[in-house]
Amino acid sequence: MQSFNLSDVKILDGPFYQAQQTDLNYILALDPDRLLAPFLKEAGFKPLKENYGNWENTGLDGHIGGHYLSALAFMYAATGNRELLHRMEYMLEWLAKCQRENGNGYVGGIPGGKEMWKEIADGNIEAENFSLNHKWVPLYNIHKLFAGLRDVYINTGNHTALDILIKLSDWCFDLTENLTDEQLQEMLRSEHGGLNEIFVDVAEITNDKKYLILAERFSHKAILEPLLQKKNELTGLHANTQIPKVIGYKRYADATNNEAWSDAAEFFWNTVILNWTVSIGGNSVGEHFHPADDFSSMVESNQGPETCNTYNMLRLTKLLYLSDPQAKYIEYYERALFNHILSSQHPIKGGFVYFTSMRPRHYRVYSQPQQAFWCCVGSGLENPGRYGEMIYTHTENEIYINLFISSEVTWKTKGIRLIQNTSFPYSETSEIRVLLNENQKFRFNIRNPQWVINGKPKVEVNGVEQKIQKNSYPYISIKRKWISGDVVSVTFPMKTQIEYLPDDSPWISFLHGPIVLAAVSDSMNLDGLWADDSRMGHVASGKFYPIDEAPMIVSNNQDILSCIWPVPGKSLTFKIDKLLYPEKYKNLELKPFFDIHEARYIIYWPVVSSQQLEVKK
Repeated sequence: MQSFNLSDVKILDGPFYQAQQTDLNYILALDPDRLLAPFLKEAGFKPLKENYGNWENTGLDGHIGGHYLSALAFMYAATGNRELLHRMEYMLEWLAKCQRENGNGYVGGIPGGKEMWKEIADGNIEAENFSLNHKWVPLYNIHKLFAGLRDVYINTGNHTALDILIKLSDWCFDLTENLTDEQLQEMLRSEHGGLNEIFVDVAEITNDKKYLILAERFSHKAILEPLLQKKNELTGLHANTQIPKVIGYKRYADATNNEAWSDAAEFFWNTVILNWTVSIGGNSVGEHFHPADDFSSMVESNQGPETCNTYNMLRLTKLLYLSDPQAKYIEYYERALFNHILSSQHPIKGGFVYFTSMRPRHYRVYSQPQQAFWCCVGSGLENPGRYGEMIYTHTENEIYINLFISSEVTWKTKGIRLIQNTSFPYSETSEIRVLLNENQKFRFNIRNPQWVINGKPKVEVNGVEQKIQKNSYPYISIKRKWISGDVVSVTFPMKTQIEYLPDDSPWISFLHGPIVLAAVSDSMNLDGLWADDSRMGHVASGKFYPIDEAPMIVSNNQDILSCIWPVPGKSLTFKIDKLLYPEKYKNLELKPFFDIHEARYIIYWPVVSSQQLEVKK
């Protein structure tokens, strides 16, 4: 299975298009000169402007510059906006100057980085989880630049980016060449992003196996070894430190046909999904994998699933799906994309969310372009440019429609263009028009999601209903000679479901199809809703409403789903008033979580019996 280039897929009208345009404006609101300042300072140049504040001048200087390159590359590929290309070329010009000035292939924005790297090269290594030689995760920091340069080259073919990337990779090879494997593994105790993945990419781009050696050396064995043995030793670990490492394991496995490493990556994915993933597709509390048999912290904390985690889980999911296109991967991808990633950006003002609290009646905090520079701002900038990555995939002679998002795809080598018009999830239909350079025979595969009622969507070609095989899950396949202008129409009635927390504690979340439904409780006490530049401004630290006063679902073993009914005249809106206690919550309505902003909300609801309710009273 192969994905299409981002430049082959265009997002059309709908919530994803709106989010993409909002992100484009956020990207353009940022000043490249201020993002470049840390790199110029470290190369000995006078910066053109002062660098940004927040995480960008307190030790993690330069990390957003790397993310920004990635965001420019993805958004340019997705939209063709020329201003993005100009900014990309401008930043690369300065980064190349900084690299030449440094003289050894190095370029970075880490304050005092040159002296620190010399200590590392000499074998003087002091590594902690979030520091290396008393600097704030410098390997993680520089990984963002590596990734940005790679993303620019892959999406635009810019050879300046490739030249900087190769020289930077050679610098890293030289830096660590005289370190023993033990010393390098000690260094990898410090958060380092997905450097192993980058070096696999450089090896494939250059066809030079020395970078594969570097990728293997930069693979953290303390995490890899238990995964190879199918052991879950993740509890208590910082979640997003681990996910990029596993992406690297999978990339190395694919490049070297290493089945054991690929199995380790799949085991990690399964473990995270089954043990820690909540209904929106996110994971972790306070950035860490909490005890999997106790989700009390998940419903109590204001620091729920971190957006960066889901950003990286989607990247891992894509790799696993392309090499083994199982339904579970695309089901998760859809769930996380619609419910966590789409909801993590304000649809109008563009601010990005760090923590999405699962605590009943809490809220989220949004970034502001000139003040907040958290990790989730960096990955948040990238997300909308990547919306088109998995809507469609293909094999040599087959095309797959995976996601129902209004969009078009061009399969250049086959002379095929598909235009998908849908208002999903607000409607249960999608229409796909087939446009061809010449009429031709090929297989057309439409995903048959697990959330369709009775597992049988209705499929028509030019108004003629198609017979669906019983074993059509996860794809309905149509092979025929297609004529330009043919129209495939799909109707997929969505079932409403409830999901308990992974520890089976009595807390439920409601879904309609793949869409997580939530309720607005109020819009009071939203302290710090728009974050300032303080170190912890990304945390929604306003008033905690007591959990024992939150609305409860009162159920005496009856079918909860039978008490949910759609609100007439309101798309994707439902009432559950027959089940709610206390009485004051009877007017609450369920609607898509990604539509809720600047408010306190409820995603997970405690379930009690009448008897338990009396005890609670």
